[in-house]
Amino acid sequence: MALLVHLKTIRDLRGKGDRIAKVTFRGLSLYTHVLENCEDEARFDETFRWPTASRVDENEMLEVQVFNYSKVFTNRVIGTFKMVLQKVAEEGQLEVTDTLIDDNNTAIRTSVTIYIKYTTMDGTVGVWSDGEFLDIPGDPEGTFQFETDSLLSGHSQGSGVSPGRSIHGIPTFRKAGKGVFSAMKLGKTKSSKDDHKKDEPAILDMEDLNRKAMRLGGVGVLDPDCISLASVTAVTTNVSNKRSKPEIKMEPSSGRPVDYQISITVVEARQLVGLNMDPVVCVEIGDDKKYTSMKESTNCPYYNEYFVFDFHVPPDVMFDKILKLSVIHSKNLLRSGTLVGTFKLDVGTVYSQPEHQFYRKWATLSDPDDITAGCKGYIKCDIAVVGKGDNIKSSHKANETDEDDIEGNLLLPEGVPLERQWARFYVKIYRAEGLPKMNTSIMANVKKAFIGENRDLVDPYVQVVFAGQRGKTSVQKSSYEPIWNEQVVFTEMFPPLCKRMKVQIRDSDKVNDVAIGTHFIDLRKIANDGDKGFLPTMGPAWVNMYGSTRQYTLMDEHQDLNEGLGEGVSFRARLLISVAVEILDTTSTEIVSSTEVQVEPVSNISESVTGKIEEFFLFGSFLEATMIDRKIGDKPISFEVTIGNYGNQIDGVSKPSAAKKKKKEGGGGESDEEESELIHQNSSEDEADDDGDLVSVSSSPPMKPVITDRNYFHLPYFEKKPCIYIKSWWQDQRRRLYNSNIMDKIADKLEEGLNDVQEIIKTETAYPERRLRGVLEELSTGCNRFVTLANKDQNQAGRTKLDKERLKSCMREMESMGQQAKLIRSQVKRNTVRDKLKMVQNFLHRLRFLADEPQHSIPDVFVWMMSNNKRIAYARIPSKDILYSIVDEETGKDCGKVKAVFLRLPGKKGFGPAGWTVQAKMEMYLWLGLNKQRKDFLSGLPNGFEENKAPRTGSCLQSLPPISLVYNMKQVFQLRAHMYQARSLFAADSSGLSDPFARVFFSTHSQVTEVLSETLCPTWDQLLVFDDVELFGEAGELRDDPPIIVVEVYDQDTVGKAEFIGRTFAKPITKMCDEHYGPPRFPPQLEYYQIYRGNSTAGDLLAAFELLQIGQGGRAELPAINGPTDSDRGPILPVPMGIRPVLSRYRIEVLFWGLRDLKRVNLAQVDRPRVDIECAGRGVQSALIVNFKKNPNFSTLVKWFEVDLPENELLHPPLNIRVVDCRAFGRYTLVGSHAVTSLRRFIYSPPDKTQNNWASTGDVIVNMDANPSVRKMDTVVKLDASSDAVIKVDVNEEEKEEKKKKKKKKKKGEVEEDDETDERMLDWWSKYFASIETLMEILRAQEAALAEAEEREEQEIAAEGADIKPDDHPVKGSKGKEKSRDKSRNKDKKKSHHAGEGTEKRPSKPKVNELLVYNKELEAEYDNFEDWLHTFNLYRGKAGDDDEAALDDDRIVGRFKGSMCMYKLPLSEEITREVGFDPNMGMFQSIPHNDPINVLVRVFVVRATDLHPADVNGKADPYVVIKLGKSELKDKENYISKQLNPVFGKAFDMEATFPMESMLTVSVYDWDLVGTDDLIGETKIDLENRYYSKHRATCGIANNYSVHGYNMWRDPMKPSQILAKLCKEGKLDGPHYGPGGRVKVANRIFMGATEIEDETGLKKQTDEHLALTVLKHWEEIPRVGCKLIPEHVETRPLLHPEKPGIEQGRIEMWVDMFPMDMPAPGPAIDISPRKPKKYELRVVIWNTDEVILEDDDYFTGEKSSDIFVRGWLKGQQEDKQDTDVHYHSLTGEGNFNWRFVFPFDYLMAEEKIVISKKESMFSWDETEYKIPARLTLQVWDADHFSADDFLGAIELDLNRFPRGAKTAKQCSIGMVQNEAELPCISIFKQKRVKGWWPFMARDENDEMELTGKVEAELHLMSAEEAEKSPVGLGRNEPDPLEKPNRPDTTFLWFLSPLKAIRYLVCNRYKWLIIKIVVALLLLMMLGLFLYSMPGYLVKKLLGA
Repeated sequence: MALLVHLKTIRDLRGKGDRIAKVTFRGLSLYTHVLENCEDEARFDETFRWPTASRVDENEMLEVQVFNYSKVFTNRVIGTFKMVLQKVAEEGQLEVTDTLIDDNNTAIRTSVTIYIKYTTMDGTVGVWSDGEFLDIPGDPEGTFQFETDSLLSGHSQGSGVSPGRSIHGIPTFRKAGKGVFSAMKLGKTKSSKDDHKKDEPAILDMEDLNRKAMRLGGVGVLDPDCISLASVTAVTTNVSNKRSKPEIKMEPSSGRPVDYQISITVVEARQLVGLNMDPVVCVEIGDDKKYTSMKESTNCPYYNEYFVFDFHVPPDVMFDKILKLSVIHSKNLLRSGTLVGTFKLDVGTVYSQPEHQFYRKWATLSDPDDITAGCKGYIKCDIAVVGKGDNIKSSHKANETDEDDIEGNLLLPEGVPLERQWARFYVKIYRAEGLPKMNTSIMANVKKAFIGENRDLVDPYVQVVFAGQRGKTSVQKSSYEPIWNEQVVFTEMFPPLCKRMKVQIRDSDKVNDVAIGTHFIDLRKIANDGDKGFLPTMGPAWVNMYGSTRQYTLMDEHQDLNEGLGEGVSFRARLLISVAVEILDTTSTEIVSSTEVQVEPVSNISESVTGKIEEFFLFGSFLEATMIDRKIGDKPISFEVTIGNYGNQIDGVSKPSAAKKKKKEGGGGESDEEESELIHQNSSEDEADDDGDLVSVSSSPPMKPVITDRNYFHLPYFEKKPCIYIKSWWQDQRRRLYNSNIMDKIADKLEEGLNDVQEIIKTETAYPERRLRGVLEELSTGCNRFVTLANKDQNQAGRTKLDKERLKSCMREMESMGQQAKLIRSQVKRNTVRDKLKMVQNFLHRLRFLADEPQHSIPDVFVWMMSNNKRIAYARIPSKDILYSIVDEETGKDCGKVKAVFLRLPGKKGFGPAGWTVQAKMEMYLWLGLNKQRKDFLSGLPNGFEENKAPRTGSCLQSLPPISLVYNMKQVFQLRAHMYQARSLFAADSSGLSDPFARVFFSTHSQVTEVLSETLCPTWDQLLVFDDVELFGEAGELRDDPPIIVVEVYDQDTVGKAEFIGRTFAKPITKMCDEHYGPPRFPPQLEYYQIYRGNSTAGDLLAAFELLQIGQGGRAELPAINGPTDSDRGPILPVPMGIRPVLSRYRIEVLFWGLRDLKRVNLAQVDRPRVDIECAGRGVQSALIVNFKKNPNFSTLVKWFEVDLPENELLHPPLNIRVVDCRAFGRYTLVGSHAVTSLRRFIYSPPDKTQNNWASTGDVIVNMDANPSVRKMDTVVKLDASSDAVIKVDVNEEEKEEKKKKKKKKKKGEVEEDDETDERMLDWWSKYFASIETLMEILRAQEAALAEAEEREEQEIAAEGADIKPDDHPVKGSKGKEKSRDKSRNKDKKKSHHAGEGTEKRPSKPKVNELLVYNKELEAEYDNFEDWLHTFNLYRGKAGDDDEAALDDDRIVGRFKGSMCMYKLPLSEEITREVGFDPNMGMFQSIPHNDPINVLVRVFVVRATDLHPADVNGKADPYVVIKLGKSELKDKENYISKQLNPVFGKAFDMEATFPMESMLTVSVYDWDLVGTDDLIGETKIDLENRYYSKHRATCGIANNYSVHGYNMWRDPMKPSQILAKLCKEGKLDGPHYGPGGRVKVANRIFMGATEIEDETGLKKQTDEHLALTVLKHWEEIPRVGCKLIPEHVETRPLLHPEKPGIEQGRIEMWVDMFPMDMPAPGPAIDISPRKPKKYELRVVIWNTDEVILEDDDYFTGEKSSDIFVRGWLKGQQEDKQDTDVHYHSLTGEGNFNWRFVFPFDYLMAEEKIVISKKESMFSWDETEYKIPARLTLQVWDADHFSADDFLGAIELDLNRFPRGAKTAKQCSIGMVQNEAELPCISIFKQKRVKGWWPFMARDENDEMELTGKVEAELHLMSAEEAEKSPVGLGRNEPDPLEKPNRPDTTFLWFLSPLKAIRYLVCNRYKWLIIKIVVALLLLMMLGLFLYSMPGYLVKKLLGA
């Protein structure tokens, strides 16, 4: 048991003096050693140990006292720190930083940092990670001193202890194997032998705060896993800590426009919301819109239309474009139609998908105006984005038959939930600072003169663009520091499918607004979608904006930079923003349903939210400025450094005084306090000004450059190095940068390690798995280290929600990554290195992603080279790279280091060749940190300087930063550059070659190698000696870390300046004068250095560099240069002996076959070419071709030459092939050249003896029952074998059994159906479609297998790392995969379910013979058919500089065909002694002769897919053109109208003579009525290589041999003849046919069937099946076996010469070739497209029932409907048919007995209806459409005066629709909705079906509801049958249907009013009417009575 206390530092001490500290525990006091002369910080770094016998009690105390030490008087106490050990006793470990208290118990400013660790016997408490503390045995007094010096820095600090030894000489202990994370590169430390580096492992305390520690990776040096091997570029091997790595790539990659092609296929839409609509789909990308055609009255239109958009823009612009799919209802010329719904995503989302595409996915439509509405329907589409050079793997366009599972195939990237919700995105814009002038000051001055007010010259507003919508804040008139306090609100689906939000400050202007600066917010970086993730959140935080320089010019040439394109070259402004997201509850009532962008005011936020404002100090020193471009060399030059607007003298802060004051008074009330505190702080330190402020010095004094050589100048900073320093004030958000830095360093280390592993694998050196284990070890240590460090400060001011959440998620990620790394490390084996490497590369991407901090803090630093007060060139240095921290891992990678910085031109000037020449190379030292940590700012500089302060008034100059450094230590060196050779250089001349020379720069010196003319692979073999190179600084440091060497390669031109080819960097190996020149470090090894030209590679340089110190004795003491003696090269020194490679004698044999397609040279045709081969100065010439036109082959086939080559294969020089044309009078012109960079593949290896006498090993029976399940993972090629590997013609037992079962099953109520497919029904297309089906299945199986493997791996990881938290990635990923896999399984189930029904499609599947469909070119599968004849492209002309993809196709001037064979001499005798060895042919035995040969070429073109549209209407009219030599076949009259997926189905025969005509071109042209036809795309096939290939690519070998039918044998040679020929050529014994279906070839025995049926059905004996079996397994034959090409269809991409690299479509085809001297082949097989068959579908509508009632009666208010039924076949809406109307149905019942007749053309194989119709009245010809066979029936309510009302519909897919219900009662909506579970039938099989089906429509809530039922009968007849039994439409003759028995109520009231009265009135109101009539009669009678009464009365009275 022991208590350990580690006393680190005591800070903020007063005055200066010697300090000592005393630590007391349990009465035992231990003292530190004395620190002499220390100022404000005493760094003790000592460990004390108290062995404890009893447990430490919770109440015990620890006391630390700090004294001022005095030798004479007693020590004076500065302060005391006491602590109760309760926490320690509980937790076992603690880190404390606290203030001391003085004698009066008041706290003083001085603070102490200690670590305490308490270990008990059982180790229950306190487990620190290894290496945190070290128990030193036998060191009770704690006198052990921590070794704080890096073993490599030359001086030790503190006590004078020799490195690696402790005070008592106790050897230091440490657990091995734990590499401490370090910032150092373990480059080429040849560790094991380097004794002074490897005395003993360094002891590095994990938390040691001394920067000098941590450099050397702990014991890593011992561990072979951690030693970095020579990487590709030696610069990565940085050994000490004073310099950081330079960047090799010189050009910003983004910002340059690139070609993109976006292709979108809109297949169909489903479930569109709305009744009876006419939908159109609009596809919109950015501002381009394209529309599909309109489909009438349907909710599920089928389009299958293809659109292509071409763009030429920078990648960033492309990926931010929004792709929008919208469905519009009833759009026409006059009106725009109504929007149904839209779907949006950005192009970047598509591009980041696997293979850059979504294939056959369903996009969910939503209504932007009503977010409460839910899904508005689905569009099925393919979207693909192709950049230049991307090859898209188009899934094979098979007939999509699987039932569409919409939910499982939504168009969403992986990981996005299927149900997306609406959300509000709030972007709050608070204020901005530091805006530049955006107006000329002339007007302002005029205004000032008049009004007397001085105005800011900018009117800013902020524009936010997101998901295609933009919102703007208000404009703040004339303000450099505008305050908006507004928020822009977007409503968008969440998670959004748009990755970036663009925030732009713009200047409002009357003419046009311009961008001031742009910032992109990447939503993936401010959110986390894991289980413990968080919604996007950010800020409030400042974002920095960069762009063009700040001077205002009317036409800013760098305006693009302000728009966010390219790398900004200057600080523009910073903007305070925050982002928040709120998920909406769309069910709530008060929600705003529109998605319009809103702008609202928000309240102000306080200054302190973004962090406390701190004073930062930036120091820089220019140690060297060389390679200054000649153009600017004549005027004095100065350098300016700026951070934000600080330090910018020309065009910086627009109102400096106000701005600075405002910043100084950071937080309102606290400003005075802070100010006074600053002054206090400074008073001890700086000479205080009035506000304690240093005057910043931000630029170096101007200086005139001095000439270095013809191209470059340098500044004479010899011993005096100018410095700059700047004070600036920023919010203190260093933590963000620190965390980034830790991760970046882990990532850098990981990347370097991975490069090493790859290099080891590439060079096949030993043990890559060891190095990978080491890398993973470092990674897991690094991750754990991150977790420790990042955890420290959780509660700093100004931390936003994003900071907290990001920290949590980063820690989780890093922890899980550390665990996974550990786990993978344990799984790394020799054979799994590559797979694990891929996994680790994912870690690297992940780390880089995590390290990128989305919330900015301190702006980047810019270094500008100024000449004449103009800005010339710049470098931008991220502030995090130079930020200082006391914790080493958190420090920026270039902080306090010397960095080589290359300045480049700003903006677009920096692109291309102009940008590649270096404007200046600087050696710079930079340090950025808090002003209070300033005292360390010089510590990283090379030692040996004195500071030179600025002269200032006042006494105490001590702590001012220096304005220059004067070095008084100077070392003299000699540099030897051994320039051996370069290879694969860039072709800089029009001849296609270069005249290269190399220029080597070191410090201010430069030298040049000689110029070698006309070569791309110069072997200079030259030693350049630089004498008297003066380097400033301490010898030891220079030894470990010399400056870098820059090597530039140029092309010498006779006229004008040499042209730049590329550049590389190197580090020399240094020898000091007291070291021995000998192994292991000397002499140095030659190494390859990659040469870069911009961002692309331009070759390799093989060289070595050594730097030798010149001591007192001068040069005489240096090792002698011992070159080869036979040098006759005058003053040029060759590379000396020990360095140049060891050579041996090789013989190189060259096979000269011929030359092809030579283009003209200088307008003259090439007539008499010759090939010159050269390698390492020796070579051979071919025979002369006398007449190139007549015969381009060589007469002598093989020649050879001998040459001395290095033993090490990697150092072999390239072999150059040149073709020259011999003209009259002995003139030669170069036609073209080719450099074979690696001869490796041509090295001859003699056959293995053990295999050579295989004949004696007995016979091997080849098992051919290939098990399909085993082969599933293999390539497509192998898999084919599994379909029918052993062909036995008689049917196996199993099949018979199956058939019986099937028959039994059928009888149980399936319609008996003919299961045997009729042979006559099958044609070539049956075979083709069956094969495609197989291909799809194989691809699916491969995907599933891959996914399964991945999942298994992930489960292993999850299982072994069982302590991984549940939200970690491995587990999460696998869940997602499970889901997707379940889906695919369900699909398969469905499929198998269908197949089981027996009524399903493709009953022919088990019977059809298949061919092999390759979804790529045959060449790709068979290695370009270069099995013995290689093709070398000859280049001429200057190489293009498009670095994207150097497609040099236009430079190819011809091709050389031939081969090489190279072997070491002498060769063993046996080979030459073999039988039939022809010495003239050397190693090229048994090669056919190259005399001209006549061949019949038969080209079969099946179809083309996804052609690029060539016409305005977005379609094309394609036809095929075939060219071979001079002959050309055009199929123009058979063009296919308006089709992008045409089926050609044609065979073309041509005769050709090889070698003259060997390049076949198949092109697809677009037919045009007027003008010339345009080329859509073409593909080229080299027939000659195919013809001569051993793979026998002349005619594919079919799977089965049959003599008749669709699978007839195509080859004129039967299988037995082919086999006999192959055996003879391969000198094999055989074939011997034996009884019982056996055949023996060599020592392999094959079995197979022996009978065949001819047309008449007779069986005959034959050996053909046996022979075919052997051919199909030819690759298993020893020695000569190789895969023979099967019968196939290949898919070739079509390319257009003007759009190189972008596919214009694909063509499916194959080529057969038959030599003319053999028997002629039969006629070509017929592959013409299947003609659709004519059918007639008769639909009888008998009755309807339960139709919903729409109308109210006029009189009675009763509900009723006037029902009629309408029907049509999809695609033929214009031919729709209606029944008559059943009026006035009161119950929803209708009786019709009405017949519809639909004639149609149908393609059985594709299950599509074929329609030919003119698109519009202006169309020239009809267009053919293929549409799924779907019958639509609708039920309507007839209205006479208004439009009819739609009630419901049903759509039946005639291939699979639910069986109708027997009665109306059984008919329900479930029949259609649960289609998947119910048995489906096909009308094409059943022919006649009758039943009840439901009608459906959507109600208000978008739910499907039942709106009626129909009883219908479907009857399908072929056209012939229909002719025999015709029927009439409706109820007409012939075969009329009887009139329906309708109730009397069905009629129209206004046509027969009496009937109406009778039925409507009488029935109901009979009694009422009678009563009324009676009453009326009574009334009448009464009336009459009253009327006549008076008369009668009078009469009576009067008695008249």
